[in-house]
Amino acid sequence: MLRSCCRPLQRCFERRGGDGLLWHMDLKPHASGDYSIAVVQANSCLEDQSQVFASPSATFVGVYDGHGGPEASRFVNKNLFPNLHKFASEQGGLSADVIKKAFNATEEEFMHLVRRSLSAQPQIASVGSCCLVGAISNDQLYVANLGDSRAVLGKMVWEGRKNKVVAERLSTDHNVAVEEVRKEVEALHPDDSHIVVYCRGVWRIKGIIQVSRSIGDVYLKKPEFNRDPIFQQFGNPIPLKRPVMTAEPSILVRKLKPQDLFLIFASDGLWEQLSDEAVVDIVFNNPRVGIAKRLVRAALQEAAKKREMRYDDIKKIEKGIRRHFHDDITVIVIYLDQHRGSSDNRFKKSTIGSTSAPVDIFSLNADEAEEDLVHTVS
Repeated sequence: MLRSCCRPLQRCFERRGGDGLLWHMDLKPHASGDYSIAVVQANSCLEDQSQVFASPSATFVGVYDGHGGPEASRFVNKNLFPNLHKFASEQGGLSADVIKKAFNATEEEFMHLVRRSLSAQPQIASVGSCCLVGAISNDQLYVANLGDSRAVLGKMVWEGRKNKVVAERLSTDHNVAVEEVRKEVEALHPDDSHIVVYCRGVWRIKGIIQVSRSIGDVYLKKPEFNRDPIFQQFGNPIPLKRPVMTAEPSILVRKLKPQDLFLIFASDGLWEQLSDEAVVDIVFNNPRVGIAKRLVRAALQEAAKKREMRYDDIKKIEKGIRRHFHDDITVIVIYLDQHRGSSDNRFKKSTIGSTSAPVDIFSLNADEAEEDLVHTVS
């Protein structure tokens, strides 16, 4: 009760001294090491959602970058992990097939929600979310991705007599700005010379969207939504012969190695400002505590530099207007220690930890969402 009363007052002081749109959780243990999260909001409604679930046997990470509104990313945040748990339980453990089934079930459930909601909320047919998931179980790493959020590994390599930390990208950017992705989309639509067009300074599918895979965006996947009179009144529907987007994730499965040091999972707001190598260098050369916040601030400093501003100027800008300077940014850093033989036993065998970033930074919704749920298993 006391904590709930104090939090609004605490936030008033945080807004004065810092960035009132930045939330962070500095460091917590998981089964293989430590993790850190930070989120900064630029949109009027935070469209990024994220979560970490840590048990004694596995760690799950989710970064969901919404577009067109927050509904899809919030839906994924609530439903994807339960679907992963359901299918893993049915099939006796985690696998690429389990992950695909969980993604597909989440997509189908969101489509069902869209059908139920269309008459009252027609714009929900045009809401979608990129979806990046990481899982560590039995020293096996799984990375599944839809869209252009990205997972990057920092690993040690030996060059001559020197050790060096390098970046290894683990996910595929499903964005038609990438020539390979553009050709993939064009090959699927040989009868449509305008399937990908260059407009407003970037490549877009049908002149609308940059990512080729997502949860949601059902009006670009199901022709019946474009023909629906309710949706036609809301937007500018395009005739579809077939879906122009998919919810089929790219999945990487990799055995963790002793030289693997840490993982960075982040929405494209980070990667628009910083290279894979720059991010890995920052993580490797700085203390663990607050490392995700440090990455977000480095990205904001770069965004400010591009506008010939200071970060102190950008952090005073209100949400909504802030989107003209940078995107919502979510960063999760996962340190990998246990698989390298660490004797650190801070993560007790009986503890399960779950951390979700706020639904909306410093809004009324944040109080409930930011609670760090820690349970003890008997």
